[in-house]
Amino acid sequence: MTRYVVVTGTGTGVGKTVATAALATSYSAHGLDVAVVKPVQTGLLGGEPGSDMDEVMVLSGVTDVHELARLEDPLAPDSAARLRDVETPTVAELTRRVAEIESDVVLVEGAGGVLVRLDCEGGTIADLALGLRDTGAEVDVIVVTAAGLGTLNHTELTVEALRHRGLEPAGLIIGSWPADPGLAERRNREDLPRVTGVPLLTALAELARGPGHGHADGQRPRIREV
Repeated sequence: MTRYVVVTGTGTGVGKTVATAALATSYSAHGLDVAVVKPVQTGLLGGEPGSDMDEVMVLSGVTDVHELARLEDPLAPDSAARLRDVETPTVAELTRRVAEIESDVVLVEGAGGVLVRLDCEGGTIADLALGLRDTGAEVDVIVVTAAGLGTLNHTELTVEALRHRGLEPAGLIIGSWPADPGLAERRNREDLPRVTGVPLLTALAELARGPGHGHADGQRPRIREV
């Protein structure tokens, strides 16, 4: 049976894509077939490179990636769709399409935070996770969080929102751990599992990125746990 792992976050820019790639790498290393899906990508024109799924392929080497909808403006999916007055798939439709992907593990990367609207009807990544669970599938939810000040509150709110909807997070990942962590970062790493009651699975070292997220030596950047 396919296992679905829904990767959400406490907000934008916390490292969901890197965390998704790290999870894809880990599952692949254990001999599992892995697929990765982005229900809605924003901030890119159709066919334009540089999507989250492009980055997942570069970071993990996993090539079975799927992008179900794309909107050109760098906004929340609902806002981007309303700005251009375009129709997007509903979360129910996105859920159905995700459920059709065949693999041992299907990683689903959300957009922004857990309550960001993926469609114009108010559907969220939490609703998509619930829809997958309603099919009888195994569904885990991973919360990616930041390292610095403010992360305790943002993470507790995210975990509370998931639990309110009947989704118990399987774990936390710090998506970008600085090379020289300060007092706040060091304390947060210890406090995150304590205040949320959710285990901290790992912290991922901050990736050095070149222009346009490229890498001059042509080598795959290494995702490193710290």
